[in-house]
Amino acid sequence: MTTSAQVLGSLEPPAQEILTPAALSFIADLHRTFEGRRREALERRKKRAFGLKEGQRPDFLEETRAVRQGDWRVAPAPADLRDRRVEITGPADAKMMINALNSGAKVFMADLEDSMSPTWENVLGGQKNLRQAVRRTLELTDPRGKHYQLGETLATLLVRPRGWHLVEKNLRVDGDEVSASLVDFGLYFFHNAAELLRRGSGPYFYLPKLESHLEARLWNDVFVHAQEGLGLPRGTIRATVLIETLPAAFEMDEILYELREHASGLNAGRWDYIFSAIRVFCDEDFFLPDRAQITMAVPFMNAYAELLVKTCHARGAHAIGGMSAFIPSRRDEEVNRIALAKVSEDKQREAAAGSDGSWVAHPDLVPVVQEIFDRVLGEKPHQLGRLREDVEVCAADLVDFAVEGGEVTEAGVRLNVEVAVRYLDSWLQGRGAVAIHNLMEDAATAEISRAQLWQWLRRGVRLEDGPVFTADYYQEIREEELTRLGGPQKSRLRRAAELLDNVVLAQDFKDFLTLEAYPDLI
Repeated sequence: MTTSAQVLGSLEPPAQEILTPAALSFIADLHRTFEGRRREALERRKKRAFGLKEGQRPDFLEETRAVRQGDWRVAPAPADLRDRRVEITGPADAKMMINALNSGAKVFMADLEDSMSPTWENVLGGQKNLRQAVRRTLELTDPRGKHYQLGETLATLLVRPRGWHLVEKNLRVDGDEVSASLVDFGLYFFHNAAELLRRGSGPYFYLPKLESHLEARLWNDVFVHAQEGLGLPRGTIRATVLIETLPAAFEMDEILYELREHASGLNAGRWDYIFSAIRVFCDEDFFLPDRAQITMAVPFMNAYAELLVKTCHARGAHAIGGMSAFIPSRRDEEVNRIALAKVSEDKQREAAAGSDGSWVAHPDLVPVVQEIFDRVLGEKPHQLGRLREDVEVCAADLVDFAVEGGEVTEAGVRLNVEVAVRYLDSWLQGRGAVAIHNLMEDAATAEISRAQLWQWLRRGVRLEDGPVFTADYYQEIREEELTRLGGPQKSRLRRAAELLDNVVLAQDFKDFLTLEAYPDLI
């Protein structure tokens, strides 16, 4: 048995800096310790049933009632995570990281998940950039000669690894592919945890795609093992969990409880949450309207957001609002005016509901959102004292998918096709964050787009302004959109369209689009 991970990908720079013998041994140890439990967790996902085919609905777990009713709190937030009123997110690209860390936001989440196309170059390059950012040596000169470097005051750095369902095919241990979660977490933690502590911060993470408290327990055990392995105190790691799957919304208390010595909050991952609702109820006779009509004010989204704030504050954890993905236009002030009005309305609602902060995707939105939260928070770093005891959310509220006035339109179909094809085209070329129609799109919005197309096709939905949505009609629109984007011969558009066809036209719902597309990157 080899002592460390076997590298199948290129060993060109920055591999030598990141894939040191000690780091590979650390990854191998994590794999051997937790791979069996990771596979069990994935099997549990497959077997978990809400009884939907029998007309039943999900409910809060009876076996964890004592946790929900218990009197407990998570560990107090470290100093640099007490104020999270504005958080900015983006990929671990050098230029984007520098701009985000310098943006004036309180927190920057470097995303190794939905906004990263997991090419081997991106995986290693992201780790190199993170290592340099921690040590404040990250800088860049672009082809035009413009120089980027870190300023004096930086956002607190958090890192989002890939989800439990993904593997890193460029690393093997004992012949097995290694969990992408453990690769992303392990490399960042191994190289930076001690240095972060020395600088008065710590290794802080966002955890994606969890579906149960048992998956949170697995992460907690990984944290304990990793801290012991490097001789660091328990509780050094802090994690914020994205509540972005419908099953996780029924286990928010339990997820915080499992991570309580390492937990720092929950986040409303709204885009993936909509996708998850379709995925969980894929056999049910219902459909959601055009994506633009599924706002945070519709019943199931509002119930989930309100319950998140109430749950977090009861446990002393931060409640972080959802993403504002708008990218301001440099040329069209009318686009900016309309979009910023919507951003302001959304963030005012979150702040009024008790959220302690919210996400943006562009530095220009930082002052907009900060001003909104400043009005509510004043000099206070958060709203943990607002317990929201007025909120009463039952299981039925979380699955009330009614959208008043909701409809499916040809414009909605075309937008979903365009976003999915354009995003996949970019992803296949190694770019995981894509600006489309002044929105920063990532894998989550591509997932919603293809899930809605599949759902509308399976339900035989009649468009508000057109015919019944059929496979032939979908293919007709897909070809028209391909032509409008430059034709199938341009870039990777044809392969992107093939991948979209594979998930939209499939009889059964495919779990994750990125799982279908990942072999193209290897």
